[in-house]
Parts: sequence; structure tokens; C-alpha cells
Amino acid sequence: FVRLAESGGGSVQAGGSLRLACTASGFVHSRWCLAGIRQTRGKEREEVARIDGDGSIGYGDSVKGRFTVSADNDKKTLYLQMNHLKPEDTALYYCVSESCTCAPAVDEYAYWGQGTQVTVSS
Repeated sequence: FVRLAESGGGSVQAGGSLRLACTASGFVHSRWCLAGIRQTRGKEREEVARIDGDGSIGYGDSVKGRFTVSADNDKKTLYLQMNHLKPEDTALYYCVSESCTCAPAVDEYAYWGQGTQVTVSS
């Protein structure tokens, strides 16, 4: 079965940086989408970055220019470099996955990691 393990969350002051990692195992298809979704209490879930099955990359509008997503295919690991962090980036960040192509909506991803907390203080 597919397992996603996140790491790298923590606390940082505004303007600082953090890097999240998501290591996947159990993939059986040749193409997979890996994406990052964040959840803030009282707000809807938001997809912040994705690497689709065809290798294309996308970002949520709120993080464009500040977050960079990359992948190490050999290690089956997704990295999310988060720079110029703001207090509004504070959230529980999840790694999610779907076979072949990314899901059309955040709640439609089949596979979820356990989440890692990111806290940005002002």
C-alpha cells in the first residue's frame, strides 16, 4: 500500500525558511502526482504545490514566488522549500498523492501523509 511520510515542519519567525520532505513508498503505477496541501483551523484546505504525473509543476497563488517544489525520483521524495514565510503560512501541511495525475480537488486525493505542523510567528 502507498505510504507518505512527511518531515521538516517546525517553528520559524516571519521571513524565515523551512524545507518539508515527503517520502513515498508502495507506488505501483509508473506515474504519480505528489502534492502539498495545508489546513488552517477555520479555513478550507489549500493546495500549495504539486508535481503532476507528467512532471509539470504548479503552485497555489498565495505561495507563488516564495515556495519551490522539487523531487528526487530515485528516493521517491518530494521537497517543498518555503522561503519568506509569513504568519498566514501557519498550518498543518500534508503530503498527498494520486496515481497518474493530480486530483481535481483537494479532498479527492486518495493518499495522505500524517501531516506536519508549520508555525510562523510575527
